Amino acid sequence: MASFGHGTRRYPRSRGRTWSRTGPDRATLGIIGVICAVAGFFVLGIVLGPAAIVCGWLAMGRSWAGSRPVTAVVALVLGAIDTLLALILLAGATTWGPGMF
Repeated sequence: MASFGHGTRRYPRSRGRTWSRTGPDRATLGIIGVICAVAGFFVLGIVLGPAAIVCGWLAMGRSWAGSRPVTAVVALVLGAIDTLLALILLAGATTWGPGMF
């Protein structure tokens, strides 16, 4: 019977094991970062670019040393490019030029 708090396992997973930094969470964050970066080239680059940078940084384990997953580096680089392009487009849209008046 697996309802009302009576699970099939006697001891559920500890919090430390499910939130470890060496498991699939790093790979998942890298993939999410790449998806945010690619989607940011088409829509909401100013929002999705920094989200991709954060996901890439967290997927790298918050350090530059050691082995880095490829998806984390790709997410970080594409997120930075995406953010830079969004800022350039926003700066270009707000310049003094031919406007309404």
